[in-house]
Amino acid sequence: MAFAFIREFPIDGNDRSTRNYDAINERLVHAQAPDGLIIHYAGFDEDAGVFRIVNLWETREQGKAYDEDHVMPAVWEVVGEDMGRPSRDTVYELHHVAHPAG
Repeated sequence: MAFAFIREFPIDGNDRSTRNYDAINERLVHAQAPDGLIIHYAGFDEDAGVFRIVNLWETREQGKAYDEDHVMPAVWEVVGEDMGRPSRDTVYELHHVAHPAG
């Protein structure tokens, strides 16, 4: 079954910049999605006061390996020591994932 990887970062005041996210994402964009990635999305949740990043992976191992081998090196390259800690960083197995027909 699929696994959800969720990271949330608190919104800092009125700052809605996605500069760091965009710079990290540029380093991760591939012509073809990484093996095992089902979907990736990110955006502001104003009600919760966070910028949320969600990745769905076919297996926990695929998500963990991609995070360790690609995401974290890109994060360190872009923001280094200035990276704020996520207020939420969680992984859990999904009960069901629906794929659109077609």
